[in-house]
Parts: sequence; structure tokens; C-alpha cells
Amino acid sequence: MTKKPIVSIITPSYNAIQYINSTIESVKNQSFEDWEMIIVDDCSTDGTQQLLQIHKEQDERIKVVYLEENSGAAVARNTALKYASARFIAFLDSDDRWKPEKLERQLSFMREKDLSFTFTAYELMNQEGSLLNKKIAAPAQISYQEMLKNTIIGCLTVMIDREKVGDFRMPNIRTRQDMATWLSILKKGHIAFGLNETLAEYRIGNPSISKNKWKAASMNWFVYRKIEKLNVFMACWCFSHYAFHALMKRI
Repeated sequence: MTKKPIVSIITPSYNAIQYINSTIESVKNQSFEDWEMIIVDDCSTDGTQQLLQIHKEQDERIKVVYLEENSGAAVARNTALKYASARFIAFLDSDDRWKPEKLERQLSFMREKDLSFTFTAYELMNQEGSLLNKKIAAPAQISYQEMLKNTIIGCLTVMIDREKVGDFRMPNIRTRQDMATWLSILKKGHIAFGLNETLAEYRIGNPSISKNKWKAASMNWFVYRKIEKLNVFMACWCFSHYAFHALMKRI
């Protein structure tokens, strides 16, 4: 029987040929090697699928699933979660990167402190992959109430212990599905603990929906009102804090 990996890495891809080589190489360069990377391609048309096939053939830890119709990041991530076999789940989008020690440091942090949900600090890079000397620190911990007011958790830094949290899926919305997922987990009483080490690199400036600040803001409001069912007063209160923290992250 094939031994299960320790960590399953969830990666959606769509027309990512410009960046995904760098993303995959950052995983292959991890000091911790007992992982599987499940890449779900959302009907790319730019050669991404052919490139993924090459990586799959070169490294058996890389598994590729091709969706039959373009369905969005939530469906792609949920498909990857369905195929994931590991206890620990990590997320990495197809235009971001990890530092070589990311998995090793975060997994040790979780095991030593017996944690169910963690995230790390990260830094920003531009479209060309050059670091911008701007780091987003990770607070010591985030509760459900705190997460409503501050989207500080970077999806590319999250690691979840499914043995403790249980099975989970992302809501099928075009953006902010990660925020809604963290809220659903925290709402059950879990706490997200931050490892304040810069272990990932987030690419900004991409015009895709996930990077559009105006659409992200409107989707925050959607999450407050339609998913979390907050009343207008509470939604406005949380949104004002969200807007402040979002601005501070960019200064």
C-alpha cells in the first residue's frame, strides 16, 4: 500500500504559464520533502496544461487534474481537496512562491504546539517576481471575531490539520472563498495561530479577480451579509475595520 504524504498542497491554476514554473519549483525546493502537490487546472488555454504535464512526468509527487469547464478557484480548490490524501493541508496559488523552509518550519510549529490551524508572515513581490521589501506580519492568533475585521491571513501561508478540524470545503463564490472558509473553521471554535516568520511570497498587481481590490471589497461585504448573516450595523462595523487594515497592509 502506498504511504500517504504528510502534507497535501492545494493549487488552482488558470492561464498561469507565466508564473507556475516558479511556483512549482518553490515547492520542489522545500527542505521538507514528504508532500504531494495537487494542481487543478481550470481549463487553461495558454499552454499551462502542457507545462503541468511535463512537471507531473518529472515528479510523481505532483498530481494534475483537468476540469472540463471553467468553474473558478473555489471549484478548483475543492476538487483538489477531494483528491488530497494527507492529514495536513496547505494552499499555494499558481502565481505565488514559498521560501525553501516554509513547510518544515510551519509543520514543526504545528506539531510542537499541537495546533489545528496556522498561518505565517509573507512578503510582497511585483509581477516580475522581484521582492518589494514589504512584509505582512502574522499576529500571534486570530479568532472568528477578529477575522471578521481583518483579512490578515494569506491563503498561501495557511496550513490546516484535517484530523483536528475535520473535512472542509470552500463556498462556491468567485473570490474571497478563502476568507469565508477560514471564518467557517474559526466559527466552530478553532483559533488560527500565526508563525511570524516570512515564509512565502505573494505576487501583487495581477489584474485577475483575486487581486482586484474593489471587487475584493464588495465580496467582503457579500461574505458579511450573505454567508455570515451579519446585520447591517455589524457588517458596517466589520467592514470599516477591514478597510483600515487593508490600507495599512499596502502602506
